[in-house]
Amino acid sequence: MGRPAASCPLNIQVAKDYEALSRLATGIILKELQRQPNLLLCASAGGTPTRGYELLSARCARNPNELSRLRVLQIDEWAGLPRSHPAACAADLRQKLVEPLRLGPDRFIAFRSDAADPERECRRIGRWLAGHGPIGLCILGLGGNGHVAMNEPGDAMIPEVHVARLAPSSRNHAMLAGLARKPRFGLTLGLGDILRSRRILLLVSGRGKRQVLKRLLEPSVTPRFPASFLWLHPDVTVLCDREAAGTRP
Repeated sequence: MGRPAASCPLNIQVAKDYEALSRLATGIILKELQRQPNLLLCASAGGTPTRGYELLSARCARNPNELSRLRVLQIDEWAGLPRSHPAACAADLRQKLVEPLRLGPDRFIAFRSDAADPERECRRIGRWLAGHGPIGLCILGLGGNGHVAMNEPGDAMIPEVHVARLAPSSRNHAMLAGLARKPRFGLTLGLGDILRSRRILLLVSGRGKRQVLKRLLEPSVTPRFPASFLWLHPDVTVLCDREAAGTRP
């Protein structure tokens, strides 16, 4: 892995493996909860944060009061899927995080994937965030094409919650494997919403993310690589494992 410039605001931490990465991520979440018991956590679905969510759930089982005021905001969703569909991001988060943490409907704010009017649904989430934010800690993954949430590469970035046209690589996401008809659009927080978070945690795991992580460390901000906008935030922690970093044990 290349080294970022000395002035790089990204705090890069390399864990030995995925398990160690997940434990570090859980520790950061718990530390933020100690500072702010009613923390607004912006959560991503998918594989990379799964183990961290499991560890957080185990902590809740031992100390339920510790997470009793936590609030969770879903960062993005596939448009057009039934809400109960197992491929829906909200369904994934309910299984891995919301139900184990016993979060009521007032503490899990989710996109309606089957909303008849997706633009209106985005405005609903945007109004909620404006009234209950800012996000205390935003958990992100790093897309193979440099996307964060469903903010895809393009000529310009939309800062607020919006309907995004998905790139072909995003439509091939593992969560959508097996679907005969895959979503063409997503509902997502915008980069402006993400950059207003007090703290950002980017999780990067596996050899397949090595090249895109290397690209992130180049000090060049462009809408053609949305993750590069993280350079503009003062408190970003990048947790990666050795497979992603390309470092030896």
